[in-house]
Amino acid sequence: MRHSSVLCALPLMLLLATGQASAHAMLDHTEPRVGNKVAATPREVTLWFTQKIEPAFSTITVTDSAGKRVDTGKTRVSGTQMSVSLRQGGSGTYRVTWRALSVDSHKTDGSFSFQVGQ
Repeated sequence: MRHSSVLCALPLMLLLATGQASAHAMLDHTEPRVGNKVAATPREVTLWFTQKIEPAFSTITVTDSAGKRVDTGKTRVSGTQMSVSLRQGGSGTYRVTWRALSVDSHKTDGSFSFQVGQ
């Protein structure tokens, strides 16, 4: 009897553990795409997440290959999407650094790069 209650509890524990892992707003996809090469500096960088994110605590910064910020500093959030406009820049590697706070208060962050130019 004792073994059967442990076996019954195991699926419930696994379900709860996976529910906690999916409670974070994880990066789903981006434009420009991670590691992509584009001909010219895009007008903006847009990130999509797996959950709605909190506008007041979610940010994107973009730097060029010299480490100079090329974003306008005004991150826009709408539901699961976060964007920032870019100033025109030169060719090279651009680094995007982001922080997101999901509406259920879990924080995630990360970075990726893309190439501009031939």
